Amino acid sequence: MFFKFPKNDSKFAWTQHIKDKMLFYRISEQKIKTIIKSHDRKERGVAENTLAVMKRNDTPKRKEEVWVMYQIQPKSAKYTMISAWRYPGKSKTGKLIPIPDEILNEIQNVWFGK
Repeated sequence: MFFKFPKNDSKFAWTQHIKDKMLFYRISEQKIKTIIKSHDRKERGVAENTLAVMKRNDTPKRKEEVWVMYQIQPKSAKYTMISAWRYPGKSKTGKLIPIPDEILNEIQNVWFGK
């Protein structure tokens, strides 16, 4: 299967982390852009100055959410795409975003250098 990685443009900047997660979770660039444009829920991201949006991705056999975490650059209004993941089931509104521990550690270590 051939996977086309997204390229940086005037509106979106893609980190290597999100590219890796897109490949791992099989989430396309168009799916991520759709989630950003028309999400079901918006929360404050777990990393500093980030937002996370979610869209339900249910099928008759599987219930899941697809999450995207990003940052908006204040000067250029450019989206910096940080991470994306699939969450099985349904997360509770207003609770901490259900991000897997290994992804959270990787984001904090690689992206924010903690």
